[in-house]
Amino acid sequence: MSFKVTFIGAGSIGFTRGLLRDLLAVPEFHDVQVAFTDINQHNLDMVTELCQRDIRENGLAIEIQATTDRRAALQDAKYVLCTIRVGGLEAFATDVDIPLKYGVDQCVGDTLCAGGIMYGQRGISEMLRICQDIREVASPDVLLLNYANPMAMLTWACNKYGQVRTIGLCHGVQHGHKQIADVFGLSKNEVDIICAGINHQTWYIQASHNGKDLTGDLLEAFEQHPEFARTEKVRIDMLRRFGYYSTESNGHLSEYVPWYRKRASEIPDWIDMGSWINGETGGYLRVCTEGRNWFETDFPNWMKDPAYVYAAEKRSEEHGSYIIEGLETGRVYRGHFNLVNRGVIANLPDDAIIEAPGYVDRNGISMPHVGELPLGPAAVCNVSISVQRLAVEAAVHGDDKLLRQAFMMDPLVGAVCNPKEIWQMVDEMLVAQEAWLPQYGSAIAEAKARLAAGNLVPTRSYEGAARVKVKTVEEMQQDRNAANKNAGEADKGKDRATVNS
Repeated sequence: MSFKVTFIGAGSIGFTRGLLRDLLAVPEFHDVQVAFTDINQHNLDMVTELCQRDIRENGLAIEIQATTDRRAALQDAKYVLCTIRVGGLEAFATDVDIPLKYGVDQCVGDTLCAGGIMYGQRGISEMLRICQDIREVASPDVLLLNYANPMAMLTWACNKYGQVRTIGLCHGVQHGHKQIADVFGLSKNEVDIICAGINHQTWYIQASHNGKDLTGDLLEAFEQHPEFARTEKVRIDMLRRFGYYSTESNGHLSEYVPWYRKRASEIPDWIDMGSWINGETGGYLRVCTEGRNWFETDFPNWMKDPAYVYAAEKRSEEHGSYIIEGLETGRVYRGHFNLVNRGVIANLPDDAIIEAPGYVDRNGISMPHVGELPLGPAAVCNVSISVQRLAVEAAVHGDDKLLRQAFMMDPLVGAVCNPKEIWQMVDEMLVAQEAWLPQYGSAIAEAKARLAAGNLVPTRSYEGAARVKVKTVEEMQQDRNAANKNAGEADKGKDRATVNS
């Protein structure tokens, strides 16, 4: 069984090496063609060398095609896995730091809120160019598996405007599923769930064990759990007030809604500093920066460490390899996927990207009808969908008026800022990210003129309510295992109780 799989953004060590291990753990896939492409030759070389060593140590004859020529990498590809971060950590820093000047305190900033909206502007512009390349040189039946954030916005743009069949993939549902099992003292495979909504705001609308519904007992179970009562305060409060548990971590969820991060003095009440993902200001930017610095410095030692083992028991919970396995071999796989709604969730818009249960086999990807979400969770999702729609249309058309409206409608930005502050914040972010926003040429020129003219809304120098400094390489060397895990994991919040500060 041979086909071509292309990784775009292959210089991302956390995703690329793990996803390749997952794929090549399938016995039928030992003869597939693998192509890596990235705009950063140095990162691409390091990841390729490491992955080629893994392949060799597992006794396979696959030779990775590694190139900065994206079209060459995409030639005849049947599956494309995308893990890009447009603008890298340089742009990411502006997603976090500029909003802080206006009091918008984000933990992550890659899905909604000011940072997520701008990340979408950069990403959509590039994803549409990627889609054009895919249409022109990839296999006619190609499937794009998107791991890049903001998941819903990018997947929306690719399906509607990129004209490439695209599925968005995330690991959030699996983690919350395990938490639900943990609070009842059960293993994950003992708890059945139905989880539906939108990416990072997906709701466990049903959880059961041996046919008994557990949903009504979740609040008490979480409140009494010795770890989660401390680390998941926002999620528990949302469960208390909306009746259902949400997929995303405490820090992520806190920046998607207007209630938990709008007053600096109250933010510490809702977060836990044991792990960045529990709410640390700019936490994801910090651990990504540390991971990059560590990998670049310590790479020679990675080549001396044991190779990854390609075996079934070593596969991660990332959906990608299982989807490809289902489509190619016919083995049935059930997961939660991000696709165009088309009526799957009745009270969310048909054109939105929803996350819901799906099945994969040789016949394709099937999404069963979920019906209506409970009214409260649906309302939370619909607010975010309005922001996503505005942001997608703004990015595609280079329309800064729609971009500003997306900022206005964003729950946390709107809770913290007035309209003049929002307009000026957008000006600052457009100018700071000019290199990655080709569609906004005239809008950026006008923004520069306004900022240069003076008479600006006052801002402040503000590090946030819970900022932690980036560790030096020397500090990380004190615990090389932890540093390796941070750099090498796609999911940098997997061990949420681990002390990172």
